Amino acid sequence: MALQSYLQKVIREGALTMRLPSGQLLTLGDGSGPPVAIAITSRRWLARIAANPSMGVGEAYMDEGLVFEQGDMAGLIDLIGRNAKHRPLKRAGPLARWWLDRRLQANARRAARRNVAHHYDLSVDFYRRFLDPDLQYSCAYFPHPGVGLEEAQRAKKTHLAAKLLLERGQRVLDIGCGWGGLALSLVQAEAVSVDGVTLSTEQLATAAARAEAAGLASRARFSLTDYRDVQGPYDRIVSVGMFEHVGRPNYQAYFDKVAALLAENGVAVIHSIGRAEGPAFTQPWIARYIFPGGYIPALSEVMPCVERAGLIVADVEILRLHYAETLKAWRERFEANRAEIARIYDARFCRMWEFYLCISEMAFRHRGHFVFQLQLAKRIDTVPITRDYIADAEARLARPARQVA
Repeated sequence: MALQSYLQKVIREGALTMRLPSGQLLTLGDGSGPPVAIAITSRRWLARIAANPSMGVGEAYMDEGLVFEQGDMAGLIDLIGRNAKHRPLKRAGPLARWWLDRRLQANARRAARRNVAHHYDLSVDFYRRFLDPDLQYSCAYFPHPGVGLEEAQRAKKTHLAAKLLLERGQRVLDIGCGWGGLALSLVQAEAVSVDGVTLSTEQLATAAARAEAAGLASRARFSLTDYRDVQGPYDRIVSVGMFEHVGRPNYQAYFDKVAALLAENGVAVIHSIGRAEGPAFTQPWIARYIFPGGYIPALSEVMPCVERAGLIVADVEILRLHYAETLKAWRERFEANRAEIARIYDARFCRMWEFYLCISEMAFRHRGHFVFQLQLAKRIDTVPITRDYIADAEARLARPARQVA
């Protein structure tokens, strides 16, 4: 059987049992670790999984074509991740990249808004069930072991604020402002004014309401605006978890726009997921069900665009495994509140999001995904020549009287 032969080649570690629709049992792996047992409920689902496992496994789980007899999805995905080294990565050739760029990642204004709405216009009550109270939906920063999610998300905001070198009275642009948490924290910490732009109507409503409730609406302003339509200049620009939605064909235009918006002595910090293996494909199930139009860039695809835009890379930081720990915390909170989430949406939606959170965590633990933070400037002397100022600013911002909320 072709499927059995393939699975025996790629599942060499762990303890996986698969029950086929015929009743046949496949035992895979070396028997190590927690056992996982799954059943494929029909020949149709078996054929779909065999033909396209990258799409078929997630779809089968969503529609109960794949069910668990022992263990759970987190255990299965971790087992698959531990065996990732036994199967080659699929690299994107030039022709495939050209086709995908134009078909899936062009992200013109109308498509960009539609793609954002698909994910970010879900109910804020849903996101509150697994995010921290500030609704930070991006990689947290764990400065030492044992840090909880709330503290790690505060540390992430403080880390970004330190790199921005904020000064009282500056104008800050937040590209992809989410539900407003970072913008509000910057306003409270450093007495700057922030313009936050988003393409999500749900995020905009929440961010604006939060600013009004905090009495900060005059200095934390939010709008439904495409970054391509923003007018500058700005002293500081920050973008967290938005660059993944730009689309590879738009990288040059994105950094050209950042350069055009940034004041001559300005600083920008771009925080994004990246991939270590070089240019590749977006995982097809993720592209269809979770992030249409999204793409995780390799730094080799980003840096030439930064250089052509006339920007100087003042600092690069790679956050390894921080997002794996963030996703683990989200997944655990999601499971703890699964019944409430099912009442907001339904059980199929829960299975879809469970699968998304699990495979995303696996990508950061086993498949070379990481987060990069690029600090950009126009002038060589804008940023201090050593990184000591980052720790100094973090210590100052973390004091109780000035703590980033």
